[in-house]
Amino acid sequence: MNRREWMALGAASCSPFTWVSALAQTPLEDRISPDEARRLHLAGSAVLIDIREPEEHAVGVAPGARLLPMSQLSQRLREIPVDPKVPVLLICRTQNRSSATLRALRKQLGEQNYAHVRFVQGGMSEWAQRGWPLVPPAKP
Repeated sequence: MNRREWMALGAASCSPFTWVSALAQTPLEDRISPDEARRLHLAGSAVLIDIREPEEHAVGVAPGARLLPMSQLSQRLREIPVDPKVPVLLICRTQNRSSATLRALRKQLGEQNYAHVRFVQGGMSEWAQRGWPLVPPAKP
């Protein structure tokens, strides 16, 4: 999948009708609650990947999250762990892009390669609303 396809995916996921419709088609096992995601992340049992863009990261990120902007994903796919024993949790602002990214990864690169990947329901908006810690992004 090239950069243009990823960006088109991001633009398409911004339409409320598109993402609500897509979310309704997303199997429950592809989602993870914010509570469970945070528990696994803090325990070091899962990799939390924040796919928001750098200007969004500037408002704060979950401590220890890997920052992998959606616009850079096609060039940085190797940074997503493929070991099925290591859960990977995608998070964006609200869950729109992370759920769309998960579907795209599986469609383009194989369901079996990304069966261990989930998206965090409610995204960083829910994380912040719960008052959980946010830290400045690490300098590259």
